[in-house]
Amino acid sequence: MAFTIAELSGDPTEQYRQLIAQAEALLAGEIDRTANAANLAALIFHTLPQLNWAGFYFFDGRELVVGPFQGKPACVRIAIGRGVCGTAAQTRQTQVIPDVHAFPGHIACDADSRSEIVVPLLHNDTLIGVLDLDSPEPRRFDETDRTGLEAVARIFLDSLSAP
Repeated sequence: MAFTIAELSGDPTEQYRQLIAQAEALLAGEIDRTANAANLAALIFHTLPQLNWAGFYFFDGRELVVGPFQGKPACVRIAIGRGVCGTAAQTRQTQVIPDVHAFPGHIACDADSRSEIVVPLLHNDTLIGVLDLDSPEPRRFDETDRTGLEAVARIFLDSLSAP
């Protein structure tokens, strides 16, 4: 089945409404975690502006391991509690970081990244991993991004238990 990415329009809230609708359509009927993560990373990377990385890290029981993504090659393994991704996994709270250079313990996988948002992925209270977006622009992410990306993450998580 062919899927066409539609360009987002309107204010940021409207853009996330459109992105959420596209994510629902893209993942509808598919339960494979890798396939859905790969397609969702591509959708996010090619629709949201000012990104240089979008993707997933999955928890293997000990640490976060890079999963499907779009962007430059990434750090392969991240310890729980280390960097923005590890902090999101440990605290189970979305991390919105306006300046990664000011974040204690930031892991610089891509020297061009200046801001980051990481959404923890919890399925039935179990840590699955994180959804990670980086931008070369300082202060790229805000509360609208948090709300929108948490909704996108729920679509991904719901796909894991779809019949």
